[in-house]
Amino acid sequence: MQDREEVQDERPSRSARRREALDVLTFAKQLSELPPSRLAKLDLPEDVRDELAEVQRTPSHIAHKRQLAHLAKLMRAHDEEVFASARATLANDRGKTARETAALHHIEALRENLLGENADAALTAFITAHPDIDHQHLRALIRQSRREREANKPPRAQRELFRLLRDLDAS
Repeated sequence: MQDREEVQDERPSRSARRREALDVLTFAKQLSELPPSRLAKLDLPEDVRDELAEVQRTPSHIAHKRQLAHLAKLMRAHDEEVFASARATLANDRGKTARETAALHHIEALRENLLGENADAALTAFITAHPDIDHQHLRALIRQSRREREANKPPRAQRELFRLLRDLDAS
């Protein structure tokens, strides 16, 4: 009787196996949403690559879901270590994307501050932080951007101002 209890303790519970299966399914879905160029960079077994291509070619919702489940089943047949580098790469990519998005939001907020109500104070602070910037060009872009907004014209100068701020932030 005691041997049977020890065997049961070593095996994962049904809910733990289900959680693991759902994790693999989620990972399979993330992989299937990647473009082929990104998939080529990942170190994946050949059968998983073939099944991923099949999942991406399947247009029907229900058939796609079924193919995705089959992909997850194939992935569960492999050791978890096989996908460790792919998981790490995806996590790193998500972190990089989040940082890039945050940087773009920061630049956008800076542009809005330069065009907003307290623009003079924001401009003074910006010029103080970046003394090597062309002051006249920056002021001209801000004036043009304001005129475009007031006249409801396409935001050509606003885009140029955004690019200037982004390039300054990158350097």
